[in-house]
Amino acid sequence: MEKAKRQGTTRLRADARRNRDLIVAAARRLLVEQGVDVPLEEVARRAGVGIGTLYRRFPDRDALLRAVGEDTLRRLVDLAETAWREEPDAWHALCRFLRGCAELHMGVLSAKLEPHLHQRLRAGHDLHEMRQQVTDAVLRMTERAQADGALRRDIGPGDIALLMTTHVYSPPGTPGEPAMARVMEIMLAGLRAGSGPALPGTPRTDDDLRRYIAVEQPPTD
Repeated sequence: MEKAKRQGTTRLRADARRNRDLIVAAARRLLVEQGVDVPLEEVARRAGVGIGTLYRRFPDRDALLRAVGEDTLRRLVDLAETAWREEPDAWHALCRFLRGCAELHMGVLSAKLEPHLHQRLRAGHDLHEMRQQVTDAVLRMTERAQADGALRRDIGPGDIALLMTTHVYSPPGTPGEPAMARVMEIMLAGLRAGSGPALPGTPRTDDDLRRYIAVEQPPTD
């Protein structure tokens, strides 16, 4: 009897987690398509759950948007770590990371989430740690790729941060993914060492990267 009860509880927890993941995934897609004002009923419908299930997981719109922001940041950390672990060198890791940022629609999500939840998305120790992980990964890939002679020297880590949120407009009714993929390859070609004349201005620095990803500098003595 007790064993059956435990199994039932485990199954309920798994179902609850599955529903939560479905809701967050649906919300992320709809944010890209329609923006932060998308009806929550539409989110529930796209997730395949009832509106009551959505509200049990997320009592209001801000709670759902914050969950999307946190989930996206976790995906970004995983993307950076996987690229570094699986690619043969820093250049290929950096390219895979930037392509993944485009596939995650980082540009659209940042533009739509940040103005709405600017302070909330920057609060919390867990979010700070994830942001720091992304910052460390970008610094590592940038520095190593330049040391290997693959990445041009007039690119700074802050420049890579800007490319992480690149977004390409596509007219209504036309698929945006092929256009974004093509633009990303154009940008990656331009990052290659010896790919063209010197860039205007100066490279954006480590500090620019930290400000862009919202990681506070440690206090100096």
